[in-house]
Amino acid sequence: MVGLIIIGDEILSGRRQDKHLVKAIELLNERGMALQWVRYVGDDPDRITADIRHALDCGDVVFSFGGIGATPDDHTRGCAARAVGRALCLHPEARELILARSREVAEQEGRTFDPDAPDTQRRLQMGFFPGGATIIPNPYNRIPGFSLMARIHFLPGFPVMAWPMMAWVLDERHAALHNQTRVCERAVIVYGAMEAALTPLMEQIESRFAPVKVFSLPSVDHPVHGRHIELGVKGPIDVVDEAFASLLDGLNQHGASLGPTSVR
Repeated sequence: MVGLIIIGDEILSGRRQDKHLVKAIELLNERGMALQWVRYVGDDPDRITADIRHALDCGDVVFSFGGIGATPDDHTRGCAARAVGRALCLHPEARELILARSREVAEQEGRTFDPDAPDTQRRLQMGFFPGGATIIPNPYNRIPGFSLMARIHFLPGFPVMAWPMMAWVLDERHAALHNQTRVCERAVIVYGAMEAALTPLMEQIESRFAPVKVFSLPSVDHPVHGRHIELGVKGPIDVVDEAFASLLDGLNQHGASLGPTSVR
């Protein structure tokens, strides 16, 4: 299974809207993978540490977004070290990448590069990872992310960096998981029905066609369909078609008024 941890007070306060969830689902779907859970957490070291410990214990592939910079509100690297019980240390490959980036910045600004300059030393803090971590290359500015246990992956909060890094991890480190959980959704608009009246049919479909799941999305003021329920099934492609046909049969027997169908 795959989970996400999305970190930052700015998300919880509403100063910024999270974009990682939608993009992560897209990247997973492109590879026949699916997202099972997501956790949002503010810049609270104890809560971040607890969520990382959960990720370590649950056995899932987990992507953590945010908090791996070097400002006072960036706690993720330290929390990861606490969670795994290892000290932070400067990763040798990260050190070389960060120094190379610092040299580039100095040249672009017309300055002489000084590896001991305060700005350079602050940048090097972003290369301190828990012992045993492996790096995740950053194609945008070379400042790497890192992985623990080969399945917990820590990425920056900036989408322009994080999304290609996530794609790289999925392709380079988890290719064996591609196309193992490809799912399909089929749904139909049901007019004027009550969810309570359709619940026995939904339960019957899930019982007959496990692991297919039935979903029900009611709406009372849709601009096109008005009051309706979007009723559908989601699961492995080879089972969904039969489950959906059975759902339609049940709805027709119920005398439901049906609208358009959709496939995802």
